[in-house]
Amino acid sequence: MNLDLARARADTPGVDHVAHLNNAGASLAPKAVVDAVVDHVRLESEVGPYEAAERSHEAVERGHTAVGALLNCHSEEVALFDSASRAWGMALASVPLRAGDRVLTSPMEYGSCYLSLLHLATRRGVRVEVLPVDANGLVTVEELRARLDDRVKLIVMTHVPTHDGLVYPVAMIGQVARQHGIPFLVDACQSVGQMPVDVEEIGCDMLAGSGRKYLRGPRGTGFLFVRREFAEQLSPVMVGLDGVGWAAEGYRLAPAARRFDTWETNCAARIGLGVAIDYALSWGVENTWPRIRQLAEDLRADIASIPGVTVHDRGQERCGTVAITVRGWDAASVRAELHRAGINTWVCLANSACVDMRKRGLDSLLRVSVHYYNSAEELARLCTVLDSLTVGRPVRAVS
Repeated sequence: MNLDLARARADTPGVDHVAHLNNAGASLAPKAVVDAVVDHVRLESEVGPYEAAERSHEAVERGHTAVGALLNCHSEEVALFDSASRAWGMALASVPLRAGDRVLTSPMEYGSCYLSLLHLATRRGVRVEVLPVDANGLVTVEELRARLDDRVKLIVMTHVPTHDGLVYPVAMIGQVARQHGIPFLVDACQSVGQMPVDVEEIGCDMLAGSGRKYLRGPRGTGFLFVRREFAEQLSPVMVGLDGVGWAAEGYRLAPAARRFDTWETNCAARIGLGVAIDYALSWGVENTWPRIRQLAEDLRADIASIPGVTVHDRGQERCGTVAITVRGWDAASVRAELHRAGINTWVCLANSACVDMRKRGLDSLLRVSVHYYNSAEELARLCTVLDSLTVGRPVRAVS
């Protein structure tokens, strides 16, 4: 498939105003998503929020089935949240871990996820162990197997880190987890929407994703996949009306991931999530992923040719995230200069990935993250500004 860049950009009003290279933070929404969200908020103002939700019930519920189609799972195995961090944290807190149990993870985990692991260790007395990585920044299957014993009760891995372009071989890790009957939780915030993510292929028991990043959905949307059979082992730390069924003796938890659902939600955002996923499916993530990957690889090569600019990405397979430093400049100042030139990027501080960045002696990184709607001209502008910074030329501001 030859991707129709003109159509992609025509569907994305934001490209007329900014070169948006902060897609790993939050992407520019396509017009269909913006219209769906605005239309529902307007409907709420006209007929009442509850009444608007009743009229739009199918669209509100589409989020579950859309995530199911995206991840290759049943809609009952999907719960919707207001953030991926909330989804991931609820999953972690619901795993029945006891003092002395071991949890294995990587040094690439997102800061809030690692903090949740440390909090879990404090609350329950479990041992959180960060596995060593190879020269590519990856936990090897051999290293993982060597650390396994009867006390390992959970494996936690990110699919794509927030601060590095490497892609973790989560399917290989999932295979080891299945062979040993160990629950496997995946953070797919940066990968869902960017590359094909199939929970059957990965073999995970739980997976959390974000709506605002590569899926191009609204902020305040996230989701959790929980494998139907595994869900029976989980007891959510809180339940709501949508997560239980009433019975004569009290209540019973809803099947699969639905036990994590709650009644109250931002209906406009949830509708927008469903529309965003449908939009991604209409393009085919398998079709947009090669363009993202190629744009990023070309950008790495161009940036690496600029004296004084260092690319810090590792991995055998890399994605749309490019992490850099500029000699003589702190990352926040580089971002500010790019912003003046009409280019959006982001700064990853050490707490974004506290274990890995500390080990590598990195206080901050400038994160440049591309999407399929970005153009070669936008990436060339980025390189021009970076080159200007290294030789001390003034950056031309965009009004």
